[in-house]
Amino acid sequence: MTALVVGTLLIAGPALAADDVAVDVVNASEPILCAETDNVYIKLMSPEVRRFTIEAVHPNYIGTLVTDRSAFDLNNCPDLAAAPVITEQPRRVTIYETPEWQLVGLTVPNFWRLNKVPVRVGDRVESGVQLLQLWTRAHDRAEEVLVLYPTDGYWRARPLPPANLKWSAYGSSFMVGPIEFKERPFVDIKEIVFDPDTKTFRLSFTRGGSATLRVATLDEERQVLDVTLDPPVGGDMPFAALRSMFVTEINNDVAQIGWRTKDAKSFERMPVMYFKRASAVDVWAGRLVPSRHNTSAPDMIFRDFQGR
Repeated sequence: MTALVVGTLLIAGPALAADDVAVDVVNASEPILCAETDNVYIKLMSPEVRRFTIEAVHPNYIGTLVTDRSAFDLNNCPDLAAAPVITEQPRRVTIYETPEWQLVGLTVPNFWRLNKVPVRVGDRVESGVQLLQLWTRAHDRAEEVLVLYPTDGYWRARPLPPANLKWSAYGSSFMVGPIEFKERPFVDIKEIVFDPDTKTFRLSFTRGGSATLRVATLDEERQVLDVTLDPPVGGDMPFAALRSMFVTEINNDVAQIGWRTKDAKSFERMPVMYFKRASAVDVWAGRLVPSRHNTSAPDMIFRDFQGR
């Protein structure tokens, strides 16, 4: 893969996988009919993992798309359809900006967790935002490539749009850190620090410990994040997880899951709602055929689990 320079950040190709640690992959998904509710919950668990990689890669059919579908779908969503109209306008603040990169914070009225998480870049501290957006400039336009909800720890990532599309959708979310459950899974973040020179987010957790996520690769095929946990997440809590949506094979953000066991020469794969549990050194979650929901959304890969 050819490296790409985005702004002043040199983006390199992916490294080879390392079979250091096999993690428990546990499916806690539940069936649902509403396409706007996360019902897919894939937990990654290990008391050893200190480092791993998360990759968002365009689906295999991306080059065949002429039009994309990303409209909000409220069919079979009576609770969402009956929700009161929010009249409060979100507030937008630019926390960091250069000609190539921008970190933006937004308020999200009526967000389910309204705890305040300070976001620090250098000497600047911004509190009270429920959404962080990382933007970069590529091909003479601004591209939003990574988002984080500070109050519950949900991330979304996507590569730069492919040549045949001017835009591509977000899809599945992921979490990093000690994952708790109250109404839904979440990570309780105490503080976020962003280092613009290395494109690294450092998260301090309310339960103690920290994590870093560094943008290591960004091009028209994939985005790769290098993740470090300090210390590893202990006990029976997941250290990472995938959150997504599945209604049918053609209405989903993720439909299939693949995994490779330690020392195996090939992957196993099955529909995501049939999967139960596995021990794996690589995990892929994505789609083989286009979906009516967020058609261009990326597949997600978790790999290179290391205990050092």
